[in-house]
Amino acid sequence: MLIPRQKTPDLTLPTLDNGTFDLSSETSERGTVICFYRGLHCPICAKYLTEFQKRVADFAERGVGTIAISSDGEDRTREMAEKIGADTLRFAYDLPLAKAREWGLYISTSRGKTSIGIEEPELFSEPGLFMVNPDQTLYFGSVQTMPFVRPHFSELVGAVDFAIEKNYPARGEYTGEV
Repeated sequence: MLIPRQKTPDLTLPTLDNGTFDLSSETSERGTVICFYRGLHCPICAKYLTEFQKRVADFAERGVGTIAISSDGEDRTREMAEKIGADTLRFAYDLPLAKAREWGLYISTSRGKTSIGIEEPELFSEPGLFMVNPDQTLYFGSVQTMPFVRPHFSELVGAVDFAIEKNYPARGEYTGEV
């Protein structure tokens, strides 16, 4: 399990049209929002990433970088980016499932074709949303076992505003006896 205020796993992946994403080299003033999504086969992911794309500028205004990541290969990732009309949201691909597990993501098996007629990969990760500080420590994390009920990006933008204004620390850091 990832612990707030502690270093997250390293993450280095190829991106569409933006070179290599290396979390340890990110330069955003207040960190990076990382959205792990299931893949092209997921219609809920397409809807979710469309909302993320709409909020990229809001995050950037607050000094926060953004990226969407899946275990899909380059072709399926490009198809997803085109499907949602991504023009500012970065996409990384080829997430190894072992790395997904390091981030605490759940792994699912294929059920064949989805409701939109696209074949699920044999194995893929379920969604996760993280905000990582510039020093690569975890500020916020949310993981799902299903494609449903994900954090809203508009609420996350509001939370970033609150955290900036109040200098609010990452919570959930206690690991001692209970």
